[in-house]
Amino acid sequence: PQKMNKDFCLVFTVTDEVQNLINALEPLKELCIPLKHLETRPSKTSSSHDVFLQLPCSRAVLPLLVGKMRAIVGPITIFQTNELIRGVQSESHCTPWFPRCIQDLDISCNNVIKYGDQLTPDHAGYGDPVYRERRRYFASIANNYRQGEPIPKLEYTKEELDTWKVIFNHQSKLYPAHACKEYNEQFPALFSACHYREDNIPQVEDVSQYLKSRTGYQLRPVAGWIHSRDFLAALAFRVFPTTQYIRHHSKPKYTPEPDVCHELMGHVPLFANASFAQFSQEIGLASLGASNEWVEKLSSLYWFTIEFGLCMENGQPKAYGAGLLSSCEELSFCVSDQAKYEEFDCTRAVLQSYPTSGLQPLYFVAKSFDDMTQKLCEFAKTIPKPFTVTYDPATQGIQVVDMPCGY
Repeated sequence: PQKMNKDFCLVFTVTDEVQNLINALEPLKELCIPLKHLETRPSKTSSSHDVFLQLPCSRAVLPLLVGKMRAIVGPITIFQTNELIRGVQSESHCTPWFPRCIQDLDISCNNVIKYGDQLTPDHAGYGDPVYRERRRYFASIANNYRQGEPIPKLEYTKEELDTWKVIFNHQSKLYPAHACKEYNEQFPALFSACHYREDNIPQVEDVSQYLKSRTGYQLRPVAGWIHSRDFLAALAFRVFPTTQYIRHHSKPKYTPEPDVCHELMGHVPLFANASFAQFSQEIGLASLGASNEWVEKLSSLYWFTIEFGLCMENGQPKAYGAGLLSSCEELSFCVSDQAKYEEFDCTRAVLQSYPTSGLQPLYFVAKSFDDMTQKLCEFAKTIPKPFTVTYDPATQGIQVVDMPCGY
């Protein structure tokens, strides 16, 4: 019914040809969605044009519309216009849209902005037609997935299993000395629970069910690198967007993007730890409704903790970040005399620049996961929003709570 529809704004970029804009609007005609407002302006970052659409649409239809449009124009940013959140108007014209129920992740988690099945010429697999076909296969599984469905079981090739074996054997030898105690407590349990072995890539569905039984976390397949806002929003629901493809066999010890080795070896074990799971969710909750500037700050915080964080253990730094735990080179480097450290501080970490490839020039070292969570929650209070959010595990939904007047 029309009264159940809400106004959404979609922002995307098209090249200068008029036909490209016509093509982009075709899904609205197909789904019988009226257009309230259309505006174009020259893009600030390219010679193309940014397009702003305002339209009424139900939450049930929105994932279908956005999916069809993304297939034509690529990444789309979603806002909910002039939204009154339990009587509180946002200070800006548009509050950034964010998922309210776990099914809303179908809208946001397919917003791939890099790699996926579209590899760049500098990628090791770019010139390999067999590898590129496999990437398209993995992408189709992720793009067709809907929240709550069982994740399809995959059969990996011998070449893919051989690549996994290199990483599995190399990293497993380093964990006892270089990984934090929480990781070393959880990693062995995955051998029997999820069939972690050198000759087997665990099924993401099995791992997801295991994590759900431990901390309520679950995995969701994605085709590639998704937007920071969408990625962090999923964490608010204790959902971790997970790739299922594997790096190219020509460079088994390096990948420029997350892959199944990074996800299953780096991230998964600690999602079975209650304190770490809580910290991860708090970053996600902090991102909901935040401005682009603050989302970027939280992305930096995520980078220096969940990806490249260390904690102090008996006077020695130990790795807990997935980027370290899945890196053949950096796991040894980050605990060596060559590494540079600072004590974990949210206000410092969100402003610290970092390279996305190569060794990190600086690491933040935490006292404990609980201490990190406490500091994060205090820091989140400084994010300018007229509301706060909480997660209801019973309904798997987000509850929005108004700030008191004058807060």
